[in-house]
Amino acid sequence: MFSKKQLTLMVAAAATTMWQPAFAEETSDNEVSLGGMVVTGTRSETPLLEQAGNTGKISEEEIDLVRPDHISEILNRVSGVNIQHGNGQEHLTSIRSPVLTGGAGAGSFLFLEDGIPLRAAGFANVNGLFEVNYEQAGGIEVVRGPGSALYGSNAVHGLVNVLSRAPSLDLERQIDFSIGPHDLYQTKATISDTVGRHGYRLSVNGTTDGGYVSDSGYDQQKVSFRHDYLGDVDSFKTLFSYTNLNQETAGYITGYKVYEDESLSRQNPNPEAYRDAKSYRLSTEWIHELSDTSSFTLTPYVRHTEMNFLMHFLSPGKPVESNKHSSVGLLSSYTKELDGGHKIILGTDFEYTEGQLKEVQNNSTTVRGFIPGVHYDYDVDATVIAPYAHTEWQILDKTRLIAGVRYEYTKYDYTNNTTSGVITSRYYRPESRDDSFNNLSPKLGLVQELTDDTSAFINYARGNRAPQTTDLYRIQNNNGDRADSEQIDSIEVGVRKVGEGFQYEITAYHMRKKDYFFTDSNDINVNDGKTKHTGLELGMFYPFNSQFDVAANLTFAKHEYDFNRASSDDYSNIESGNYLVTAPKQMANVRLGWNFTPKSRAELEWEHMGEYYINDGNTAKYDGHDVFNLHASHQLTENLKLYGRVQNLFNTEYAERADFRPIPGVNPDGYRYFVGEKRYLHVGASYSF
Repeated sequence: MFSKKQLTLMVAAAATTMWQPAFAEETSDNEVSLGGMVVTGTRSETPLLEQAGNTGKISEEEIDLVRPDHISEILNRVSGVNIQHGNGQEHLTSIRSPVLTGGAGAGSFLFLEDGIPLRAAGFANVNGLFEVNYEQAGGIEVVRGPGSALYGSNAVHGLVNVLSRAPSLDLERQIDFSIGPHDLYQTKATISDTVGRHGYRLSVNGTTDGGYVSDSGYDQQKVSFRHDYLGDVDSFKTLFSYTNLNQETAGYITGYKVYEDESLSRQNPNPEAYRDAKSYRLSTEWIHELSDTSSFTLTPYVRHTEMNFLMHFLSPGKPVESNKHSSVGLLSSYTKELDGGHKIILGTDFEYTEGQLKEVQNNSTTVRGFIPGVHYDYDVDATVIAPYAHTEWQILDKTRLIAGVRYEYTKYDYTNNTTSGVITSRYYRPESRDDSFNNLSPKLGLVQELTDDTSAFINYARGNRAPQTTDLYRIQNNNGDRADSEQIDSIEVGVRKVGEGFQYEITAYHMRKKDYFFTDSNDINVNDGKTKHTGLELGMFYPFNSQFDVAANLTFAKHEYDFNRASSDDYSNIESGNYLVTAPKQMANVRLGWNFTPKSRAELEWEHMGEYYINDGNTAKYDGHDVFNLHASHQLTENLKLYGRVQNLFNTEYAERADFRPIPGVNPDGYRYFVGEKRYLHVGASYSF
């Protein structure tokens, strides 16, 4: 371990690129501002002070300081967000929610790149954020709670929009190389320029990781190409993205607080597990200026994803799932600026998808409903049509009303390619059929300007999502009821201050959800759950002077069941008022920044995770943890930047994720964990030429 003297020297020596905190931006006067523009709420640049609702921001500069190896390292700096790191590039997500798994985890959050969903509605990936190049992004925006009328299925608890990095005005060429623990190597490169009306940026990165635990690790490659054309009347932005992941996956380790035993915590009980995934997307956004006050936007896109992985978490069967889908889509909108500060956006989203899924158990185990051979084999063609209207009205000099509504029609054409009916007590295959869903999502908000740099808001929104295709057609048990669309109603109130000096945002919310589809602690699908969610989120930034600043994001929340469901096992017995699984009451991310010189910055980061229950009956829990990290960056010369970080500075023993799944003869006490990594150093250099 490092001594206290060594740690003090490290902080002093490492505090060496002028950078601004996560939700702050640099102004032309080199001052810090929480204000600026956000794009996700309206699909166009809008002042943050005029937003009825919340948008958490992560800047390009912060991404370059943190240099994340995993999406959790950057997104968990936003209040209300909890990304739990699985193994390798896997993750589970929480945004104003418990950490959700399965179809609930995949379908409750909308993951986007420049406003284009990474996956089709109904075909989401619970680990979906590894399919985007966040490492070289131009920023990330997070909307907590239901998305606006502009976004449909999956934007139930929130959405994450990864923004591509814009082309540079002058020629930019950069190579970046970094090394970390357990044979972790990452290489990045980018080239960008603007010539006349054309700008482009090509970014590539590749990572190889030997794995923190035995028989694990991954290789991943990502490519992003963006071309911009700015004309007098017509503007185009074309984006191509490609990702590939080959991962040897380590599963949960079992046993109560086994993460405190270093020898056991490095074991991999599933050395045969793997995940292979690739995806690509191509889109072109065309903006046609009809007049000084109106424009028309068309964004056609194509998408393809495919994945093959061992479902090690479904023990003892451990089947292999293969899935893929291909989509074509079109986003269209008309925007009109009216006299008096009013605005109207009318649009329609179209998408058609062809998808496939096959699940096969290759081992000979026949126990607890698991059987060898084909479990599922089906095709689904999906059609989504969603017209919407978004309006903004300056009803008083300092009062702005935002109203919108979205109607979404979803149709699934399902074909079963194997025998239908009850297969075992665990597996049921529906007959081939068509299913359709109709959802209406209204939104109403009010923004009151209090001062030039402070505003208050109140916002009501409804979120809906049609069931995931796996909710409908990969049924674990036939209870006779079809999954229905989930619906959540949200009300939030808040106040934010931007500009110079002390900046903050305080938001309180309450949400109720019905027709919640989830898998309970006894591994049984529930399709009609009800939940309620109440919370308080605080974000702040304060510059003490030109050298020191502090940023904090705090979350206090209660995520509770709102219905009763008796079970023969105490650990899976649901009573109204019980906390949902993996729903911490408090979370915090606090960062002390130090601009030691005009070309240097260091950050000491404290991550706090409160305790949370890990089963429905609230009979078992994880005690929480506190982890400290140190980030530093220094511009050594005009062309060379050095950077590094010490993760888990004080070598805390903790779990990235705690879970509970009793399996007789395998894990009788039910506790299982993904172990947090011990202290490590990651360093790198970036050279521009």
